[in-house]
Amino acid sequence: MGCLFALFAGTFPRLGLFIVWLVRPALVNAAFDTWILPLLGILFLPFATLMYVILYAPGVGLTGWGWFWVGLAAVLDVGHWAASATQRRQIPGYPAAR
Repeated sequence: MGCLFALFAGTFPRLGLFIVWLVRPALVNAAFDTWILPLLGILFLPFATLMYVILYAPGVGLTGWGWFWVGLAAVLDVGHWAASATQRRQIPGYPAAR
């Protein structure tokens, strides 16, 4: 079951984080004080938010390697934004660059 969730979360991080929030709300509640930050994480940085929730240890927080994985996930999120921004010109009907 864990491998299936890892495959699913790697493919669809927003849905994976939403499922973690529904099934184990204590994980998300321990990692964040309010519901606004995880909601913003689902919208803007889904991989980084999912990694933060999974790696967060209550009372300890994140250690060095935990921050490394969250940072790597944030780089993947930003890379996804950059890749989708470069592909917009290939959409039919998109105005040409001047």
